[in-house]
Amino acid sequence: MDERFEILVARIETLAVDAVVNAANRMLAPGTGVDGALRAAAGPRLTEATKRIPPILNGEAVITPGFDAPMKFIIHTAAPIWTEPGPEVAKMAGLAKCYMSSIKMAASRGFASIAFPCLGTGVYGWPRGVAYGIAVAACEQELANAPKLRRVVFCCFTEADAKIYRDGLGVR
Repeated sequence: MDERFEILVARIETLAVDAVVNAANRMLAPGTGVDGALRAAAGPRLTEATKRIPPILNGEAVITPGFDAPMKFIIHTAAPIWTEPGPEVAKMAGLAKCYMSSIKMAASRGFASIAFPCLGTGVYGWPRGVAYGIAVAACEQELANAPKLRRVVFCCFTEADAKIYRDGLGVR
């Protein structure tokens, strides 16, 4: 396991890190889950900011301030929807790109810390085990290009999600 990885069971909107990653939709419109929680914590200026950003493609990342939330910035990325028609391999590459684009964004700004939710595992329907494997592999790959990024938090909403990460990474 990369020593920079940390697994937490927490609410991502409460984390005081350089950036948290938002499980956004392609239109960057208000949503539920992680997006709804971040918007509630950040306040109405977050929605005002995302309204001014053009739609993004699956796997792309854009950034806004954290506004009233404890994190300095919010990186918004859109995962592919697992249940939509199309080849699984393309969807898996799209989910990996979410993690890699987010780390690239954080690295380009010299951030030391970033927190990810379990991207795609909510309403987008990704099987948790599949999504975990993609998350870790993509982060490990992109961290080679991000030497200043010293802390990567996998912020799990439930203990069951955290167990998948701990078991997969061989940590307790």
